[in-house]
Amino acid sequence: MDSPEQLQTWLRGFRALTDSSLAGLGFDDLLAELLDRVCKILNADTAAILLLDEESQSLVARAASGIEEEVYQNVHVPIGHGFAGRIASTQRPAMLERVNRRTVANPILWEKGIQSMLGVPLLGGDSMLGVLHVGRLSQQRFTPEDADLLVVVAERVALATQAALLASERAASTLLERSLVPSAIPPVAGLEFAARYVPSADRGVGGDWYDVFQLPSGEVWITVGDVAGHGLRSAVVMGRLRTMLRVHAFAGAGPDEALDLTNGVFEYFDPDEMATAVCVAMSPSSNEVLVCSAGHPPPILTLPGGQAQTLELETRPPLGVAYDRRGSAAAVRFPPGAMLVLYTDGLVERRGQSFTARLRQLCRIVNTDAPDLVCRRIMSRLVGSAPPQDDIALFAARRIVDA
Repeated sequence: MDSPEQLQTWLRGFRALTDSSLAGLGFDDLLAELLDRVCKILNADTAAILLLDEESQSLVARAASGIEEEVYQNVHVPIGHGFAGRIASTQRPAMLERVNRRTVANPILWEKGIQSMLGVPLLGGDSMLGVLHVGRLSQQRFTPEDADLLVVVAERVALATQAALLASERAASTLLERSLVPSAIPPVAGLEFAARYVPSADRGVGGDWYDVFQLPSGEVWITVGDVAGHGLRSAVVMGRLRTMLRVHAFAGAGPDEALDLTNGVFEYFDPDEMATAVCVAMSPSSNEVLVCSAGHPPPILTLPGGQAQTLELETRPPLGVAYDRRGSAAAVRFPPGAMLVLYTDGLVERRGQSFTARLRQLCRIVNTDAPDLVCRRIMSRLVGSAPPQDDIALFAARRIVDA
């Protein structure tokens, strides 16, 4: 600092930017207020916040003061291009003393008459979130002290951005979950169903699902699956897979063909994703069901008077993995009184515990009681009071005796 007066100015600016009253504002209002305040403190005429869009690897204008056109026109700046793009690429503050078509990528900036600019990256730990920049219409240059103050604003914006993105993803994931996981299982004559769905305690909604639907032919399908990963992306992928299986079933495919067709589409359009799934097709009047699995944990079957056993199905890779040999679905006895339990690995996998031992424990729990009672008992003994560290989907189906 060159003088006590400048120090006092800097301190007043710092207090304005860390004012506790800002904590009560919503995300967009907070960004707008911070931009207005920083313009006054730094004697700037324009300010803008651009957030990173990971899909397109570009910065997208989210909030602005003095150059609101950036937001209205949904300006995109590729990473590495122009003033903001270079800041995002280097993740370091930068000053610009000449604004023209050679130094900035956005024509709004030079058309506005901006003469000098200062920009800083928005960082969340090691992650690049975006860029904050300010500009002046006069020839007055920005100083290192101005850059220090803008870094304070950037830290506040980064924290707010991370919180807003997390809240937005959780809200979107929850809405998606509610729309895709059946809120009520449809009644089917001759069959009884029950299900449970629990997202992981610390990672929000993920990619596990269960689904049950009846086709015009009367055939009933149950699908259970698990998309690798967590969060909104996995939930979106889960929705696509669930829908694809429905479409292929409606078109007349059996469980094996439905999985093969789904895998072909999935591998092409989502080459970086992977999922497991199991499909069951049953007729209310038949004593057999068709079962096919793509890398999924084995279903549990209990016949009347017998003990629960895992179904030994033909092994095929998970969805998203190319394979040449296509096996057929297994025809499995499912007489009146039989119980079939499908689940995702979050139910039986625990760190430091044997998967095989947990699977044997599950088999000891499953019997031919009412499906809801079986689900309740499974969740009580395998989940208990410990918060689940992975998503859990559980589905139980029983053929009614003398239906």
